[in-house]
Amino acid sequence: MIQMQTPLGKICLSGNCFAELVSNAAQTCYGVAEMAPCGAADRAANSLFPELAPEKGVRVTQENEKLQIELHIKVTYGININAIVKSIIHKVKYAVEDTTGLPVGQITVSVDDIVV
Repeated sequence: MIQMQTPLGKICLSGNCFAELVSNAAQTCYGVAEMAPCGAADRAANSLFPELAPEKGVRVTQENEKLQIELHIKVTYGININAIVKSIIHKVKYAVEDTTGLPVGQITVSVDDIVV
């Protein structure tokens, strides 16, 4: 749950909201085949209930009023991974800051697989 304080009150946004925003922004980048589960627990949950895992491959936390975003992706074979990662970082940062107004502190992108 991400929280922010405004002069009118407190706003709380669910993790699923951010996960879907980040996932959609990342998947529109050229060369991203799909999102990958973050860990063993996510892999197990995704294999059992794929429709109940909207945050697949995304973790969003808040530290010192800034968002920390962790992404796990699968990329298409033959694409420059460095260029894909730079594109994802730029696009996700812009999408989150433009949509929510919250500053993004760090974005970590892990390439977990290459899809042929």
